[in-house]
Amino acid sequence: MHETTDTTSGIDRASVDRWLGEHVRGATAPFRFRLIAGGRSNLTYEVVGADGHRFVLRRPPLGNVLQSAHDMGREHRIISALAPTAVPVATALAHCDDVAVTGAPFYVMEFVDGAILRTEQDAEAHFDPAGRAAIGRSLVDVLADLHALDPDEVGLGTLGRKEGYVERQLRRWHTQFQNSKDRNVPVVDEVHRRLAAHVPAQQRTSIVHGDFRLDNCMIGPDGRVRAVLDWELCTLGDPLADLGLLVVYWAQQGDEPWRMLTGRATSAPGFPTREEIAARYAERSDLDTSELHFYVALGFWKLACIYEGIRARYGAGVMGEDGFSVDHAREQVDRLGHAALRHAERLR
Repeated sequence: MHETTDTTSGIDRASVDRWLGEHVRGATAPFRFRLIAGGRSNLTYEVVGADGHRFVLRRPPLGNVLQSAHDMGREHRIISALAPTAVPVATALAHCDDVAVTGAPFYVMEFVDGAILRTEQDAEAHFDPAGRAAIGRSLVDVLADLHALDPDEVGLGTLGRKEGYVERQLRRWHTQFQNSKDRNVPVVDEVHRRLAAHVPAQQRTSIVHGDFRLDNCMIGPDGRVRAVLDWELCTLGDPLADLGLLVVYWAQQGDEPWRMLTGRATSAPGFPTREEIAARYAERSDLDTSELHFYVALGFWKLACIYEGIRARYGAGVMGEDGFSVDHAREQVDRLGHAALRHAERLR
């Protein structure tokens, strides 16, 4: 796992020590905390007890945030519901909604050992080509297993609205884009027009992860997914949106425009191609993937809208100074928009 330099920010050591000892079976104080994922997303800490037992604590980012976007109880509910299914998740151990403990609600889950692969170097350091091929197969199989679940049967039938997922996504992100931009970006508006005019029928209502990609999964040494992480965007909706976004993030050697995206671990030799990923999903599910280009266009377009919002916040000076280039972000938004357009032009 990637470790940041800040290991205690956001943690009231005495309060959380007491709470863990009282509410998490097997937790033995005192505890050591290591921030293993942070920033603008939820903060994730490795917690090590006095006896060496490890847990993971998740809480919202510091400062004023929209609780609806960082709902710890919701994440805890999701992984608890998925625990007995074929979808691998970390075991949920406890949830705390008392903000007096750490300043925000949080939950605790088991620590799952494995590798998170973000770069080609990560992938090559941990796996040979055969292992990388196995990872690709496992990722697709896990995604298909997630989408095959009946939300009502696993207790997640009220997680979100069941119909009109794509239409809601189009409205939500286009509104954010319009509120963020300080210039004309005609390609983003053009892609929105094309997508809105050609929304495919939603074949099934599934549990949608919302950000399913390689580096949001913990991989075991056998190349199998040990746990799917980061469920904060999970809702009910169109399963092909998850597949489209997975394809968007699935980089291959020499790619444009995929090289602009973070990660690129899948560029390492041995990983299946995007076409092979899509074909395996089609085999593992009973869904018609013939209009996958729509969902790939939607994925690129959504990222363009999100990136424009990030660019606007940095441009307004509310995100601090961490080397983020506003000018480079403008270029990225344009490139993502044109990548979306290339796929949207196939819509008839």
